Amino acid sequence: MNDFGFEAVRTVDVVVIGAGQAGLSAAFHLRRTGLEPDRDFVVLDHAPAPGGAWQFRWPSLTYGKVHGMHALPGMELTGADPARPSSEVIGAYFDTYERTFGLRVHRPVDVTAVREGGGGRLRVETSEGVYATRALINATGTWDRPFWPRYPGQETFRGRQLHTSGYPGPEEFAGRRVLVVGGGASGTQHLMEIAEVAAETAWVTRREPVWREGDFGEAEGRAAVALVEDRVRRGLPPQSVVSVTGLPLNDAIRTARARGILDRLPMFDRITPTGVAWDDGRTVDVDVILWATGFRPAIDHLTPLRLREPGGGIRVEGTRAVRDERVHLVGYGPSASTIGANRAGRAAVSDIRRLLRREPVAAPAG
Repeated sequence: MNDFGFEAVRTVDVVVIGAGQAGLSAAFHLRRTGLEPDRDFVVLDHAPAPGGAWQFRWPSLTYGKVHGMHALPGMELTGADPARPSSEVIGAYFDTYERTFGLRVHRPVDVTAVREGGGGRLRVETSEGVYATRALINATGTWDRPFWPRYPGQETFRGRQLHTSGYPGPEEFAGRRVLVVGGGASGTQHLMEIAEVAAETAWVTRREPVWREGDFGEAEGRAAVALVEDRVRRGLPPQSVVSVTGLPLNDAIRTARARGILDRLPMFDRITPTGVAWDDGRTVDVDVILWATGFRPAIDHLTPLRLREPGGGIRVEGTRAVRDERVHLVGYGPSASTIGANRAGRAAVSDIRRLLRREPVAAPAG
């Protein structure tokens, strides 16, 4: 509210929510097309510092262990120390990028809701006030919505439960019996690290892991992305690109398999006070359950726009939400990879520029 009791609303052409890979890519292309930060568009980020979700990664995930980190448009990431934590390397890179291109990211800013606004604009409600915008680029990723499966007896477990999002590195598990749940890249990385210091480890997954031999080239990448795109086009919740590519067989994986670290057990049926149990009578006692069970898109703030389909997802064509052409989702579904996020940012801006060239939308009163 201003001094006269009226709500102050800032009017811009485009609001970008999120300053990770996808959001910064979109902001770069907005500026490249002639739009000015803080005049024509604004970038809002809830994180405390540059780096997107990378700034929250565990310290043992060094830059040399990162697979497929693609440079942002217009600036390569060169000379990084592979032994340095990825959170530091990529955080510093994003910081330099924002300053070099003058993107003027607002942080920390929480976006609470996006609603229909006056005059055909969208109303973006945030912790720093309200924005009225002609278009929205949503680049909020998944890190803020860790997925915790629920199993009978979970509340009775007397040990520690944590999710990948809170993984502190292997040192805290020294001498402990640890169960890792989840068949993705994070689960296998955690398991191999923890096995070096833990008293015992066990690994359970819902499905048999699929190990991928050989190179993963452009054709394989296109095929994997197509599978994710198909779900999004049908309005289903997206799967990650990684979930359809399988796990690469490298030397570290081969060694871990030979040592029995990656001997997978089927998913348990219930959790007990001391561990987990199967209906066939088998049990495993553990001190820690680490849920490496992935994330879901952080899009609850878009709920007032009613973009979801009956299948639970938001149907998109390219990056544009089918139910509202003003809304673009980047870093969602097939564009969740770093290279996909770059391409999605460019595509979203191209589409939005066509939208902005139409008859100007009146700013709301107030």
